[in-house]
Amino acid sequence: MKYKKLMSVVALSAVATIGLAACGNKEKGGNSKETATEDISKFPIKATNKDKAIKGGTLEVAAVMETQFPGIFSEIFYEDNNDNVMMEPSHESLFMSDDNFEINDKGVAKQELDVDAKKATITLTKEAKWSDGKPVVAEDIMEPYRIVGHKDYTGIRYGENFRNIVGMEDYHTGKAENISGIKKIDDKTVEISYVEMNPGMTQSGEEIWRSAVPAHVFKDIPVKDMVSSDAVRKTPVTFGPYKINKVVRGESVEYVPNEYYYGEKPKLDKIVTKVTPSKSIVEGLKSQNYDMVIKMPTDSYPNYKDVKGYEILGRQELSYSYLGFKMGKIAGDSTIEYNKDAKMANKSLRQAMAYAVDNKVVADKFYNGLRTDGSTLIPPVFAKFHAKDVKGYKQDMDKANKLLDEAGYKKKDGEDFRRDPKGEKLEIKFASMSGGDTAQPLAEYYMNQWKEIGLDVKLTTGRLLDQNAFYDKLQNDDPEIDVYQAAWGTGSNPSPTGLYGPKAAFNYTRFTSEENTKLLKNIDSNKSFDADYRLKAFKEWQEYAKEEAFAIPTLYRNEVRPISERVTGFDWAYDAPTNPWAEIGVTAESRK
Repeated sequence: MKYKKLMSVVALSAVATIGLAACGNKEKGGNSKETATEDISKFPIKATNKDKAIKGGTLEVAAVMETQFPGIFSEIFYEDNNDNVMMEPSHESLFMSDDNFEINDKGVAKQELDVDAKKATITLTKEAKWSDGKPVVAEDIMEPYRIVGHKDYTGIRYGENFRNIVGMEDYHTGKAENISGIKKIDDKTVEISYVEMNPGMTQSGEEIWRSAVPAHVFKDIPVKDMVSSDAVRKTPVTFGPYKINKVVRGESVEYVPNEYYYGEKPKLDKIVTKVTPSKSIVEGLKSQNYDMVIKMPTDSYPNYKDVKGYEILGRQELSYSYLGFKMGKIAGDSTIEYNKDAKMANKSLRQAMAYAVDNKVVADKFYNGLRTDGSTLIPPVFAKFHAKDVKGYKQDMDKANKLLDEAGYKKKDGEDFRRDPKGEKLEIKFASMSGGDTAQPLAEYYMNQWKEIGLDVKLTTGRLLDQNAFYDKLQNDDPEIDVYQAAWGTGSNPSPTGLYGPKAAFNYTRFTSEENTKLLKNIDSNKSFDADYRLKAFKEWQEYAKEEAFAIPTLYRNEVRPISERVTGFDWAYDAPTNPWAEIGVTAESRK
């Protein structure tokens, strides 16, 4: 795909073409001329500067965000991915993984699974210490389970993975003071007993919790007060290569070396990460204001691809964009309540909306190939499990119109828009987020395409929503949302149960069915420890999800990270052998 010219925009109506061109004519968004599409596999994955790092120095990092970060520096409490970005230099997982995201023995801890006995054993293998000098011990591995499982826990992590631990439900409801299925073997070893074993436990995800919590810090803080405590908001104790030294709320974080880090001594004196809006990030790069940019927008790639003083790292992203259709609500016990009479519960309506758009043209025109059109809800970064032969929805306006006609969505004489099968007026509310130069024209493109097949689609509240308002409405099942455009960060476990399962808080479509639940259970069952069975289970679910169209993958995402030419030692590969923040340094006093 590299350097192939985008010769023409085909299969788009005139009005849609105008919508796409609107992006290209903006100074910092899209590209108004024919542009080569890029191949992410050709980008470097680590700093090519091999010079020796100088002693000390300050690394200045820009994190592209349209809103302030909430400032919850804890893996068990954070909900906004912006906080996760701010934890990169300071927080480290217990486990490391290979290029298939399967846990290996190179991290602070290793794990061993006994499938027949339904047990996992976690053993600390390195003499890691917290940033206050205390050793990381077995109690610290157990502490996240005690907090997340507690009845006063206020976060979102208490889901199927935690309920699957023997004794967790009794602990959660207050019937037991401890979790019977979690046992300390010695100061370095913890044994966890499960109700069912899951092949996702081999992955570096959340089936087996990946982080530790300093028990000596949190043991005296009531669980209900933890999320607002200094231990989470201001002075978190961590065992990564750097520790948080100063927080300017919502704006920046300053890190200094963790003098007790178990690995190679951090090279820098300081790291400062500042929130930077997308509208100013390109000019900031051109002025060489930063050593690194996290979450660099790909829609403005032509404007910075050759920027002086930088190289651009690239990799497939553990995420995808999608269109979701609201079809129910979530109950107080986290059970999805699907409503078969919901506005968007008609499969033909959902499929027609999918056939109306051309996501390949969107990917090439808006993102220069740094995003690609989606086909299934398992992105290709999971090469083993992505079903290549399951074809996604390609634009077919005739098929879209036929589906609507046959399902009874018809116009009355003299009307511009279709009515629902009962003959009532149909207005569909579409929620999409603001941010970046492409947000508005992309939302307009989708709405224009749906108008072309006779659907009256309007923006929720009449405008794009900022990220906080968008997710507040989505999570609370606001009736103002019928269809929405969003993105998922999948994590490193390819199982889709946490996003589309019958008890998944993140199942924002609120779709569930017996067949969907059965197919998801097959993916996560004991039988799926057999590689061939698991591959078959993944394929069957992807085929079903495509047919039901409760969520339509629109774009697979690739991510880029500009780094200054003075940066050395940074390895962005998912299977990097060490924490990249432990190795990073600079080879000159200044970027200029």
